[in-house]
Amino acid sequence: MSKAGRSSFSARFLGDRRGSTALEFAMLAVPFALLVFAILESCISFAGQEVMANITDDVARQLRTGQVRQANVTEATLKTMICSRLEIMVAKDCPGLEVDLRAYPSFAAAAQAGFKIQDGEIALTGTTPATFTVSPGLAESINMLRVFYKWPVMTDFMAKSMANLKDGNTLHFASMTWKNEPFDD
Repeated sequence: MSKAGRSSFSARFLGDRRGSTALEFAMLAVPFALLVFAILESCISFAGQEVMANITDDVARQLRTGQVRQANVTEATLKTMICSRLEIMVAKDCPGLEVDLRAYPSFAAAAQAGFKIQDGEIALTGTTPATFTVSPGLAESINMLRVFYKWPVMTDFMAKSMANLKDGNTLHFASMTWKNEPFDD
């Protein structure tokens, strides 16, 4: 092909606009899809967090008013109370659900309770024992309920930016501190 033939071919190729819309769409479709999936992932995660916070408040109210008594509260019953309502947002039997319910001598002592993420796992701090415990107090005692859920990040490309736990999960957390009403033990 001669030099004149090559320049006219490239001029014709660059000057032809018939496929420009398809090419522009192809270039913008991937970033648009990524943005849509990121928004959906964030919204669903936020909704799950809010549902869990409301459930924690409702369960704490039942404990605070004596509707659920100390003798009837075990780790299994507490998880069942939370999971039965949380299953609307998560998998059956709430894999990744952890609960911590304790009585404290004062609100200042309850304020010392915390947690941190260490090596991709939840580590409780400021409590003895430093393991998940279900030990509610009697009437007029100060209690704190902490609910942790290891929320799975569903879209792979979001896992690196959203996940803070092992296995590509992110931590959802809700807490409620209260003083029990003077009900009959």
